[in-house]
Amino acid sequence: MTNRVLVVDDDAAVRTALAQTLELAEFDVVAVGSFVAAKDLITPGFDGVILSDMRMPGRDGFHLLHYVRDVDADLPVILLTGEGDIPMAVRAMADGAFDFLEKPCASADLVAVVRRALQARALVRQTREQKSRLESGDPAARMIFGTSPQVDDLRSRARSVAATGAEVLVTGAPGSGISKVAEVIHLLSPRGQAAFVKRPAAGLTPQGYASLCQDAVGGSLYLDEISALPSETQYAMLEALEQGQQTRLLVGSVVDLGELAARGGFLADLYYRLEVMRVRIPALAERPADIPVLFSHYVAQAAEQAGIATPDVPQDHLAALMAQDWPGNARSLMSAAMRFVLGLPEDSPGATDLGLAEQLAQVERSLLIAALGRQNGNASAAAKALKLPRKTLYDKLARYGIRPEDYRR
Repeated sequence: MTNRVLVVDDDAAVRTALAQTLELAEFDVVAVGSFVAAKDLITPGFDGVILSDMRMPGRDGFHLLHYVRDVDADLPVILLTGEGDIPMAVRAMADGAFDFLEKPCASADLVAVVRRALQARALVRQTREQKSRLESGDPAARMIFGTSPQVDDLRSRARSVAATGAEVLVTGAPGSGISKVAEVIHLLSPRGQAAFVKRPAAGLTPQGYASLCQDAVGGSLYLDEISALPSETQYAMLEALEQGQQTRLLVGSVVDLGELAARGGFLADLYYRLEVMRVRIPALAERPADIPVLFSHYVAQAAEQAGIATPDVPQDHLAALMAQDWPGNARSLMSAAMRFVLGLPEDSPGATDLGLAEQLAQVERSLLIAALGRQNGNASAAAKALKLPRKTLYDKLARYGIRPEDYRR
């Protein structure tokens, strides 16, 4: 995370004191005495935050805020105000200031606000980088989310195996997105414009396998959870591969296929053929830095599906998410994002103590909100979509304190 702070204050003694306080907290500080001196440092690429005095000769903090908003509306500006400047500071907050502190302020308060602002800035920059990759990158950049070194390695590995044309074994924990990574490998390959056929391996017969290969000729066939492939089909698959089938084979597994083969539960010769090109997806617990980016992406997706505005995600909520292990990985995080958008409580001891009636009430409230969002806040249309009499709908809205106008775009 960035730790750069631009301090703007015309009082040299105050400026020095602020800089020293922030440097002791291990921030990277640049201190200047005027808006003019700060102007050249304020760019859309500035990776830190700005701490500015409200009253300065010439161009004051209010002017600086407006200038920053024109350059980059997401660049946090924290204002330092005297007692008489508080009404002005409140107005500045309405115009987009991140926060304001009354002088003199305690060092702990200053450091806490700056740290929150830096966290917000880091998340904005991660989201922008992700969006840039989505808009300009290849399928690995567009479909594999995250900014951690582990995810960079995953993208590189997907690109390298895609070019080979060989069979690929994609492994990872449950919910880690194995089928998506397999699709990325297909799209990155020379076969990327041809068919991508996806099926579960469980119950697949030799005849069914041959038929799927025919459906995917010239493209790729992905079989999910290859460990469940019946033994007779394993032999048929190995024979087809050795004869040079015209379909590229991609397989996924959440279990240790090597260990299964060692116990006789999977055809060893087939395992050795498949594991030459292996791609492992790191679990979320290995890359917690990716959780804010992933969660924000899933929140935006969930809000779009529900037809409502994308809610802001508080920094403390993101911090709490990063502290969890997420054994269900991306799938669990996606579910958490949907619950967040719909206003459902997170799974917790308190939540599980709810009775059936209370749990059903939470679900009903979420369905009402989603229907209003899809209908642009039109209660009559929502009632029709939910097959409810209008009076019943309005009674339910009143019970849950839901206002249709809050969901008009």
